[in-house]
Amino acid sequence: METQLTSGELAGQNAEITAENPKPKNKMSRKTLLVLVMIAFLASMGMTILYPVLPFIVDKYIGNPDDLASMVGWLSSIYAICQFIAAPALGILSDRYGRRPILLICLVGSTLGYLIFGIGGALWVLILSRVIDGLTGGDFSVLTAYVADVTEPEERGKFFGYFGAGAGVGFIVGPVIGGFAANFGYSAPVFLSAAMTTIIILLALFFLPESLDKKYRKTSVTLGEFNPLKQLKDLLYTNGLRMIILLSVLYAIPFVVIEFNLGVLVIDSLNFEPATIGLLFLVIGSFDIVVQGFLVGKLLPVFGERNLLRIGFAMQFVGYILLASIVFTHSPVLLFAGIAVWAASSGLIEPSITGLISRLVSPEKQGVVQGSNAGLRSLISVIGPIIGGFMYVQLGHASPYLVGSLVMLVAVAMVTVSIPKLKKASSVASLEPQAQ
Repeated sequence: METQLTSGELAGQNAEITAENPKPKNKMSRKTLLVLVMIAFLASMGMTILYPVLPFIVDKYIGNPDDLASMVGWLSSIYAICQFIAAPALGILSDRYGRRPILLICLVGSTLGYLIFGIGGALWVLILSRVIDGLTGGDFSVLTAYVADVTEPEERGKFFGYFGAGAGVGFIVGPVIGGFAANFGYSAPVFLSAAMTTIIILLALFFLPESLDKKYRKTSVTLGEFNPLKQLKDLLYTNGLRMIILLSVLYAIPFVVIEFNLGVLVIDSLNFEPATIGLLFLVIGSFDIVVQGFLVGKLLPVFGERNLLRIGFAMQFVGYILLASIVFTHSPVLLFAGIAVWAASSGLIEPSITGLISRLVSPEKQGVVQGSNAGLRSLISVIGPIIGGFMYVQLGHASPYLVGSLVMLVAVAMVTVSIPKLKKASSVASLEPQAQ
């Protein structure tokens, strides 16, 4: 239960928060920023290159074609479960030994996973590759902690936006390159992903200096700290984080449902062909790039993370309503309007949440907190599609989107009600823009 603080306690707490968010020793240079954005771009592209060929590769190793969809889903779930288990542990190790060596381990694991998947030969080999890739799938959370190490607290949302924009470009380009590479065989895109990850390893090895100063590293690590459930519990009990993590969960659940359900919705309601569905994802990625790469950096100094969160959640509500409406109107115009609003609002929400989390965490805990948050999102990506699929079939095609709109209203209310508490917990940490 949260308690009210006296002015003396608040002053002491604020002093502690100020000490926990020191000025970065090595600020973000242009070269480092370029390398980080390139890593985000190549990592995202390496993952999405597989999308066009994944069903065809899996189909070779199953006896019943009717099992294809479920097996592809299981491969995705296996990766997410392994990431849930490993991401907090990788974050802890990066807090102890630094970001750079753990990032390199993650990248080597991804490269090995891609190579094994491309070689294939049996279904268990594909499963093994996803296990290896999932257990070393902490590269994005380690990179997030890296950004927090080398930026001022009030600048982090902007840099997280650049980071997200780089990943967004990779999200768009990857499937296109994967479809073209498939002309040389279904395994060609997988080996291309391995090559992309090898390039990332070289970039990190030669152009990415260590970001975490030794005086801010954990001095020791116990075996019990590698328990992901313990890390989630600690995450929820960390001062000031509980509300932000809950908002992250509320945002992630309907988001994951849309990722897996949107293609089915437009086929059932509008009879779209694969090429048109691909255009939808192009629109999503384009809006995400524009908002995170250009607008967030300009809007954050004006509104601050919390107000951008409120605006983003309100826009998500509108987007979900528009998407639900096509079940009844069968209107492509409303579909693309809903996609545009939904994608733009996601670009506001994601860097704002990441920025708020990073402000409330000390340098020696950035890795484990970002890793735990990534692990929680991975767990949601396992559960979300199951819930969404059940609702879509049993409660009507519009139901996942209508429920998503209600969840966004709850999120708007939570941000509004929680602002005084967040301000009290972090007033010196500059969660609001400073008056000029």
